Amino acid sequence: QVQLVESGGGLVQAGGSLRLSCAASGRTTSSYAMGWFRQAPGKERDFVAAVSGRGGSTTYADSAKDRFTISRDDSKNTVYLQMNRLKPEDTAVYYCARSRYYSDNARQPSSYVYWGQGTQVTVSS
Repeated sequence: QVQLVESGGGLVQAGGSLRLSCAASGRTTSSYAMGWFRQAPGKERDFVAAVSGRGGSTTYADSAKDRFTISRDDSKNTVYLQMNRLKPEDTAVYYCARSRYYSDNARQPSSYVYWGQGTQVTVSS
């Protein structure tokens, strides 16, 4: 079993930055890809970014490219999402998840086995 706990969400003005963290405990996650998803009220859970097992490669949704950076520190069992130049449309609950796979190219929620409880990000205009 794997437990994931997100932190770092909050309220920020448009153009600002936040760094989300996802701390993992239980079984090791280093051999699996980790991803970030987000869900706004009344909308589906959308893929944001993923990093492969051991951090060799990353994948981003078009909405996150050039503004967000995903990284992992397996010595701390933690995955990060650095979010810059935030926009009001980035407002959502952000979830981290552990993939079934090593590769970072899985974008569907069904490809992820373990999920955190989410952290709220609110961007004001």
